[in-house]
Amino acid sequence: MEIRHLEYFLEVSRHKSFSKAAEVTHISQPTISKAIKDLETELGKTLFYRSTKYVELTDTGKAILDQAQQIVASFRNIHVQLEGLEKQEIGKVHIGLPHITAVTTFSHVLGAFKHHYPRIEIQLYEYGPKKIEASLQEGLLDFGIFTPEDSDLFEWIWFERDPHSVVMNPTHWLACHNMIGYENLQGEQLIIYNSDYKLHDIILDRCKLSGFIPQVAFETSQRELMIQMVTAGLGVALLPSKICQDLDPEIVISRPLTDSQLYLELALTWKRGRYLSHAASRFLNFFKLNLTER
Repeated sequence: MEIRHLEYFLEVSRHKSFSKAAEVTHISQPTISKAIKDLETELGKTLFYRSTKYVELTDTGKAILDQAQQIVASFRNIHVQLEGLEKQEIGKVHIGLPHITAVTTFSHVLGAFKHHYPRIEIQLYEYGPKKIEASLQEGLLDFGIFTPEDSDLFEWIWFERDPHSVVMNPTHWLACHNMIGYENLQGEQLIIYNSDYKLHDIILDRCKLSGFIPQVAFETSQRELMIQMVTAGLGVALLPSKICQDLDPEIVISRPLTDSQLYLELALTWKRGRYLSHAASRFLNFFKLNLTER
């Protein structure tokens, strides 16, 4: 068994697809398939159910998933530590960020960092906030972008605070309002974050405090799907205002939500006490400096 076998196993389990895993790892699909087959032969167990529509972990696959993650995380740490010691301006930085964000500040800093350190590779992973948090704890990510709370587990730097707006079809009756309160949402079909986001529960609780049980039409982590459903007139969505600024007003429009306390607050977060490679340390220091300058 080689470490690459476990890396390929993790990528297939993460993406539920051999072809997607091959795309992400920049190798051929037959190579991925052979590596998984070799691993299954060595273990004497089938790790994935395979069909023409999907790939899913077997019970055996699920049983070894945690150990495989730990082994790969440990190997990466060793590899990146040595890499960082030898040449401080090369290496990889693994960052997790949620789907429903308009991380303008982060994007600017990231672009500037790549300009200064072109040989340091930034790998971005789009996950829900809860998965980002778990991946940080497991050592699979160097940094995560989400709303941290546990200072015993994490350290962080706040950089984004984005209030919410209500997004609707231009023909919707709420379009005549300059601002929209929760009371206006009573009886409306809501399209909101799924339960991977803490804001999911906050939105539901705020509606209940306003005296009604919200009618949730759909929950998702995909902002494009949210907007498509709004465009089709299937409901109204709540999205961060910076995302709304880029929407086509001919298709959808937005109005500020009167709740000034409902905002998407994001921080660059890392696991307390975890070793950061030279590449990751350079990114963190660069982020601190450029965030202050902005």
